[in-house]
Amino acid sequence: MAKPVVAVVGRPNVGKSTLFNKLVGRRVSIVDDSPGVTRDRIYGDCEWCGRQFLLVDTGGIEPHSDDIILSQMRRQAQLAMEAADVIIFVTDLRSGLVATDAEIASMLQKSGRPIVLCVNKCDSPGEVPAEFYEFYNLGLGDPIAVSSVHGHGTGDLLDEVLKYFPEEPENEEEGEIIRVALIGKPNVGKSSLVNRVSGEERSIVSDIAGTTRDAIDTTVENRFGKFVFIDTAGLRRQKKVEDAIEKYSVLRAQMAVERADVCVIMIDAQEGFTEQDSKVAGLAHEQGKGCIIAVNKWDAVEKDGSTMAQFRKKLESDFSFMSYAPILFISAKTGQRVDQLFEMICQVASHNAMRIPTGRLNDILADATARVQPPTDKGRRLKIYYMTQASTKPPTFVCFVNSAELFHFSYQRYLENQIREVFGLLGTPVRIVVRERGDQQK
Repeated sequence: MAKPVVAVVGRPNVGKSTLFNKLVGRRVSIVDDSPGVTRDRIYGDCEWCGRQFLLVDTGGIEPHSDDIILSQMRRQAQLAMEAADVIIFVTDLRSGLVATDAEIASMLQKSGRPIVLCVNKCDSPGEVPAEFYEFYNLGLGDPIAVSSVHGHGTGDLLDEVLKYFPEEPENEEEGEIIRVALIGKPNVGKSSLVNRVSGEERSIVSDIAGTTRDAIDTTVENRFGKFVFIDTAGLRRQKKVEDAIEKYSVLRAQMAVERADVCVIMIDAQEGFTEQDSKVAGLAHEQGKGCIIAVNKWDAVEKDGSTMAQFRKKLESDFSFMSYAPILFISAKTGQRVDQLFEMICQVASHNAMRIPTGRLNDILADATARVQPPTDKGRRLKIYYMTQASTKPPTFVCFVNSAELFHFSYQRYLENQIREVFGLLGTPVRIVVRERGDQQK
């Protein structure tokens, strides 16, 4: 399930970034007394009472400013509000209630989103001063007194925010649905593929790169199972991400990868591999998602008997950092191999969630260490006592050893390959965590 999104909004210099940093637990947003320091939306993971959510910091809103930067900041904040499940409206006790606060409150009420009113800079402990009560005039319910510097009141604030989160679905129901994020550069045919698998014009298709701005969910149910396809905006090189709406698209695409089970990395067969394809794939790889490389527009390529083999060989070299990812040549326009794509998605999702019994793992470990002796250094040999699987999505294995320093990356890769040889683990990265026990615990 997608993490709920909470947007922090307000006029400039009321302490939004300080509050954001306090809630996230680290210094992410730049904090300065000068208004307008935060311009773009900044986001971070947050957790409260066992619920995880995405917190988005925004630039200060000046409703009537004609300044180019301030108007862009206002636009950014509006986009964040549109994406949010809950809005934290931050005001300032020291400056009191001002006309801009009332105008922002009116704007927020029109958004239709739940609003939690935060009165910041209530730094003195004990009873709140009389000025606090004037914020009731905004008509947004009970304000919550907070000191973002000291952390006072942040727990009450988050308790109120959590009340508006959607209920978490049952795990059993979640397991039946495979969430598939279609990621890639602009104009590689992501929307065309969504339309093909859904059998309807679900997404706007255009030759103009960047037509898709948001991450759009499409539910598809067929003989292969039940899927949710997430059509994301294309990820461009950061230097080209200048338009405010496009920056918003990058955020939504990253969120789509986060909540997906399988990422289909789409490549334009006519254009071939580019550096940006590697960066897009790296996003899915780093988050441990199941991955498939889909070469789209294969129908438009002039072919001979060796074209596919040559293209595949080059892609295997280009994507050497994720050699586990299968490569499929498709055409969203004609439907070529789309059925095979569904079969592959099911297989990759299953392998990404695979759990291997500890007994079987240690049988593989014993066999692997017998074939290739663990490395030594200065007469001291690596000893791997045992291995167990700690988690899935991706499969993560913990190795207990006598010396983590001796457990070289090359030998970790060798063990990973041995596990893959037995269990396949198609399309999923594998994580190996090393725990040192010491020689005395044999």
